[in-house]
Amino acid sequence: MLDKVLIANRGEIALRILRACKELGIKTVAVHSKIDADLKHVKLADEAVCIGPNPSPQSYLNVPALISAMEITGAQAVHPGYGFLAENADFAEQVENSGFVFVGPTADVIRVMGDKVAAIKAMKAAGVPTVPGSDGPLSNDPVQLKATALKIGYPVIIKAAAGGGGRGMRVVENEQSLINSIAITKTEAAAAFGDGTVYMEKFLQNPRHVEVQILSDGQGHAIHLGDRDCSLQRRHQKVIEEAPAPGIPEDARQAVFESCVNACIQINYRGAGTFEFLYENGHFYFIEMNTRVQVEHPVSEMITGVDIVKEQLLIASGRELSFTQEQIIFRGHSFECRINAEDPVTFMPQPGTINAYHAPGGNGVRVDSHIYNGYRVPPNYDSLIGKIITYGRDRQSALSRMRNALDEMVIDGIKTNIDLHAELVTDEAFIKGGVNIHYLEKKLGL
Repeated sequence: MLDKVLIANRGEIALRILRACKELGIKTVAVHSKIDADLKHVKLADEAVCIGPNPSPQSYLNVPALISAMEITGAQAVHPGYGFLAENADFAEQVENSGFVFVGPTADVIRVMGDKVAAIKAMKAAGVPTVPGSDGPLSNDPVQLKATALKIGYPVIIKAAAGGGGRGMRVVENEQSLINSIAITKTEAAAAFGDGTVYMEKFLQNPRHVEVQILSDGQGHAIHLGDRDCSLQRRHQKVIEEAPAPGIPEDARQAVFESCVNACIQINYRGAGTFEFLYENGHFYFIEMNTRVQVEHPVSEMITGVDIVKEQLLIASGRELSFTQEQIIFRGHSFECRINAEDPVTFMPQPGTINAYHAPGGNGVRVDSHIYNGYRVPPNYDSLIGKIITYGRDRQSALSRMRNALDEMVIDGIKTNIDLHAELVTDEAFIKGGVNIHYLEKKLGL
């Protein structure tokens, strides 16, 4: 078992990791920027190290500072959480080369999965269903580009190979705008990601976003923890997630589960990961793999009883998986609402001091949050300040508990998106289940 883990993150996920470490008897090191000295996990950790000023490049993205903190404190491993350096292959490589353990996949696997073109090739080879596309980077030959688009069928979408978070994408409706759209996307990709490589895929008109949670120990064993529906999105950013995904035929579901598990074994995957798919008309189409723990991992935990973060730590300690697939029993339904410090109308971030905070409670209610009365939400980082997760024996009861939880939650002093969530969980189409990824933006008039 690992003896001491450095948590290379902040906010609710850092607190989540700390709690898992404490359950396993692992000592913790919290790193923080100057403005984050009063974060809850910093106060609860066995040791804390300030790694730099407030801007992320000088603190949470400062690789030399993080490795120095590990050396100084004697930490054996680093858990990157999500965001920041969680899917940075160079960071994982430097950690391993420095003699420490990276809680996650190997650098080579992160590198392959981080390149969308390489990831699609790897998934095709492993039998995972993919979206019809260019099967590689786009050339500079206009004739070939037009032929490729024609073969795929309009509309198509141009994507940055190194993209993510909804950036580096452009939908093309017809041949007249194809070449110019590709050129613009290449320029944007080079500016945003330092890599102008782009590829082309069929643009699905009304898909849902359904993902599969997996755990794999890198020793020939892998399992899935079911699927999640993350279709309620704004500008490619998830707002509400649920597990399991409603209305998926069981044969299609089981087939994609099997392909994901086989892919993990084939690529020798280590740790927690998520296969993300577009789902339309009974078919799954792979879009990317996230090689880290996801923000929405709690809904999978609620319906399986598996602690995903603890499993990450056990796998990083060299243990085999704690469960076989046959031991995973799926029960009930779960929802997660992401609570952000933002204006519910304009979605602009709303940093400031929380004057009053009351967390909801009751049967089947879980709150993952680092905030407290008097906590000051800084302007420097993502606006996520917490997550409400509810569980019920079925979808209706889990949704009812979410409505109650949102009614109970109080955050005064700053604006949040609680009111938006309260509206969404009473929306007729959402209550019915199975809305597509465009539904929320159309509802909001975006």
